[in-house]
Amino acid sequence: MRSAGITLGLTALVAASLSGCSNDDQPDYAAICVDPQTEQRTDDGNCKDDREYHGSGAGFFWFYMATRGGGLVPPIGGRYNTAGGTYTTPSQRPGGTGSPTIKRGGLDTKGGDIGTITRGGFGKSGKGSSGG
Repeated sequence: MRSAGITLGLTALVAASLSGCSNDDQPDYAAICVDPQTEQRTDDGNCKDDREYHGSGAGFFWFYMATRGGGLVPPIGGRYNTAGGTYTTPSQRPGGTGSPTIKRGGLDTKGGDIGTITRGGFGKSGKGSSGG
């Protein structure tokens, strides 16, 4: 009886880890590659490093957006809301508790919900929640 309970518990744990449905694996911030001069999103491949934009200079830079909160990402070629994120790499999690997890790129090229991040493995995408 006891071994059946342990086996069942382990099976559930493994299944949960494979499903990718947990919000715990959702990064705190996701970044889109942008051209700050035109304020347009560009292909992720244009951002070859994690240089930060400080209001001057040309080129492509990562723009960091919190993944929880219902923000929208523009499609490639679309304008993004500069008030919806930051050009500098976040140093704390939203709410200021600890080091953040960050994913550069991987958001839908057609735009949409910031909580949808492309994942590897099974070809699924994760969906963040917007609880408060």
